[in-house]
Amino acid sequence: MTILHTQRLRLEPIQDTHLDGLFRLNSDPEVMRYITGKAETREETIAMIERVKARWLEWGYSWWSLIDTSSNDLIGAGCIQHLGRDAANPLEIGWRLRKDCWGKGYAFEAANRMATFAFDTLEGKELVAICDPENTASAHVMKKLGMLYRGIERWHDMDTSVYGISREQWFARNTK
Repeated sequence: MTILHTQRLRLEPIQDTHLDGLFRLNSDPEVMRYITGKAETREETIAMIERVKARWLEWGYSWWSLIDTSSNDLIGAGCIQHLGRDAANPLEIGWRLRKDCWGKGYAFEAANRMATFAFDTLEGKELVAICDPENTASAHVMKKLGMLYRGIERWHDMDTSVYGISREQWFARNTK
């Protein structure tokens, strides 16, 4: 399983030892507002960890815990997975952060590293991201990554804003 690094973060594949940090993250209703609309229970977080571990075994990528290297605290989670959790769909990038870490550049830092992994290591043809249309903070990160707005589509039983970037667009943008 692949560990990724950025200037301030270590992205570790989600594992059982991350339960307390992930539960802290997923049980915050403000963090989950645009994701599921409700805080997760500890049991739901345990079930999520089991699903993610299975995807790592099946695909070789999935969700990472975002660890602040200066404190060793779990401050968020990010992923490369298939949109709709279906391998026939394009790769999807996603993230969530603890509220006390919002607005500090961590989302872009992690997302930029995960996108690089998706294109360099997985050789993805395109990368998409979805968010609640009201989630302007996530949309801002998507635009900063160079992703272009594609419209509203139905994913995970909700209408979502969809952004995307092709492999060619990514490399043209990042080799200037």
